[in-house]
Amino acid sequence: MSDYPDAVLAHFRNPVGAGRLAPDGANVAAAEARDPDGGQRVRIHVRLSSDARLVDVRFQAFGCPVTIAVASAAVERTVGRARDAALELSPGSLARALDLSSEQARLAELPIRALRLALAYLAARESPMAKPMSPKSENLTKSESHVSRAEREALLRHRAATLWFTGLSGSGKSTLARAVEERLIARGVLAYVLDGDNVRHGLCADLGFSPDDRVENIRRIGEVAKLLNDSGVLVLTAFISPYRADRERVRALLPEGEFLEVFVDCPLEICERRDPKGLYRKARSGALEEFTGISAPYEPPAAPDLRIATGERPLADCVREVLAALETRGLIPPAA
Repeated sequence: MSDYPDAVLAHFRNPVGAGRLAPDGANVAAAEARDPDGGQRVRIHVRLSSDARLVDVRFQAFGCPVTIAVASAAVERTVGRARDAALELSPGSLARALDLSSEQARLAELPIRALRLALAYLAARESPMAKPMSPKSENLTKSESHVSRAEREALLRHRAATLWFTGLSGSGKSTLARAVEERLIARGVLAYVLDGDNVRHGLCADLGFSPDDRVENIRRIGEVAKLLNDSGVLVLTAFISPYRADRERVRALLPEGEFLEVFVDCPLEICERRDPKGLYRKARSGALEEFTGISAPYEPPAAPDLRIATGERPLADCVREVLAALETRGLIPPAA
């Protein structure tokens, strides 16, 4: 195994995945998988060549009786040095492919989970859907409204903006967004919540949770938020939106100062303990694939406009903090 630069080795900032581009131009991703109690964990570096072939994988185990040989065999025999195959890898398929005992399969579960996190990060970063989109047809002309956004905002007596609530499943994004929406409407502010589950029943019903589909899901929501903002609506979105690049693309769609990234910051262990939809339990059992924080990465905001610690504060306090931020930025008038 080759030695990676210190900057790469130090890139474990959270338990649900991270990555960077190595100085030599090779694609390197680092990920960590943990048991729910945090006592056992495995770190993995994945290095790809410029043509996306798997160069090597580096394992580090902490407090874990993991069989590194088994994990290495999984890379060599099941992955076959092909990155895309690894994205389909699961402990169950590994056991069948390598004829492992149940104990060997159990020991290999954490390395395989970390391997999938690292590769999913790279796949999402390289997705063609991540690039700006242009209309397929050239025979299009934009139609301009005779009513300006400023006139709509004057009618509504508040400014339009998008509050982008991002965080792990179970962190409280939808709960907080709905509570803020309710308070805004009571104050005469036209607000609307775009919720992750709701849009997947209609606008994004054709999308799953692969890296490409996640990118396209956020692209569509960004465009919807832009249209609603133009109509004068203050939009609150509640989406995991796991990739920083996707959130930054939405920010770039909107006027300066009118995209507020709200990091709904709640530790993974608390989200998993809450598990309001039973999704973490399904993900841990292997019944649910591509689940953020367990088998797919989450990239927390590096510099959010607002950080709300929902794991340690009551909902009412969190709502007041969001409203205060809107007032401070002049997006809504002060409370009467």
